[in-house]
Amino acid sequence: MPTLEFGLDTFLPITVDQSGLPISGDQVIWNAVEEAVLAEAVGIDSFNIGEHYRTEFMDSAGHVILAAIASRTERIRLGTSVTVLSTQDPVRLYTDFATLDAVSNGRAQLIVGRGSLTDSFPLFGFDLADYEELFEEKLDLLVRLLREQPVTWSGNFRSSLTNQFVSPPIPEGHIPTWVGVGGSPQSVVRAARFGLPLMLAIIAGKPERFAPYVELYKRALQQDGQQELPIGVHSLGFVTDTDDEALETQWPYYKEQFEWAARERGWRPPTYEQFLAEVDHGSMYVGSPETVANRIAATMQALSLSRFDLLYAVGRVPHDQRMATIELYGREVIPRVRELIGAIPEADGATAVVRS
Repeated sequence: MPTLEFGLDTFLPITVDQSGLPISGDQVIWNAVEEAVLAEAVGIDSFNIGEHYRTEFMDSAGHVILAAIASRTERIRLGTSVTVLSTQDPVRLYTDFATLDAVSNGRAQLIVGRGSLTDSFPLFGFDLADYEELFEEKLDLLVRLLREQPVTWSGNFRSSLTNQFVSPPIPEGHIPTWVGVGGSPQSVVRAARFGLPLMLAIIAGKPERFAPYVELYKRALQQDGQQELPIGVHSLGFVTDTDDEALETQWPYYKEQFEWAARERGWRPPTYEQFLAEVDHGSMYVGSPETVANRIAATMQALSLSRFDLLYAVGRVPHDQRMATIELYGREVIPRVRELIGAIPEADGATAVVRS
């Protein structure tokens, strides 16, 4: 039977209280720690934090929050739903997550990507004209640091390294690192070329339309002489006791969130009909535990996935409702998906190897 992993992703949005008023940023961070503690208690495999630099998200220092979570948990893996590697220093990123791996007893993991939002480029003094080259170069250095030290390396965007050791050291295979891809064939091929697992960010449309990317990834691995590697999906969702309750609760927050995005990116504002279409056969996993489990199982089978990460409770959904969806996802959805697929739980402490 296949071994599957189920995670939760969060961007730490500024949520609202029961009166509809936004809560403070420090409370959002504290609530995220509580949500992660609950995630472990209900059997979820990983808790992963994004990276943004804007007023509506509190996830700009995810590794610090993950370290706080590590102090209150024992099993759950702790990682990123995306790290914008293009504007990070790979050496600093390595030291942050090697330290997290130590304090969590080997539970750190990463998803690295170029980032669909570009706020970090001007903030940290990078040129968007170097978007592609920055990621390629920094991924190369990060992989070298993870796989074998000392490192001798040179590039165009940071100082060279000569026979350099970077501390703390990590045991072989620790800090499993995935490449996040939003729809670029070049990024799919890059993940295969570096021998890294593939995480597909599917936030709209039918998941099956990503099947060509899965096949491209598998072919690229074969052509590079690489062994088969895991494939995962990151998608949006919300679980309550009934389908009607889930739709009624999630829609206003989804509408608000995507209206903001539409204004910023020039998209058409969302409609309720589009939302329902995404729920019925797209990339929104919203409904009762049985409904959501069936949708997730179908996606995992269609795309040959070994990992599914749910960005839970889209928008400013209050903390108590976020906690409720976590509980249902862990206690009811995940066991049902495993039953539908015929899978065994991920072994405690297991790590995906970062291959050489």
